[in-house]
Amino acid sequence: MSTKVRKEEFSVSGDQLLNKIKEIVHEGNIRRILVKHEGKTVIEFPLTAGFIGALLAPQLAAIGVIGALLTKCTIEVEREA
Repeated sequence: MSTKVRKEEFSVSGDQLLNKIKEIVHEGNIRRILVKHEGKTVIEFPLTAGFIGALLAPQLAAIGVIGALLTKCTIEVEREA
């Protein structure tokens, strides 16, 4: 049984990046998040059930640093349909 994946993109400014990712993760059904700047992937991480817990904290710290350096970026989200 295959799972359908739906992709969504959000354009945000660098200072909104961390808050938007936290909001997306809270919504659930996320398989993977990519942060892109000028069409190139800056950071990518999967969100499996075991990953969402303690392992997400270092990723969020890295996203905060990246957000501080970027002016505009795109968040690409893969959700299970």
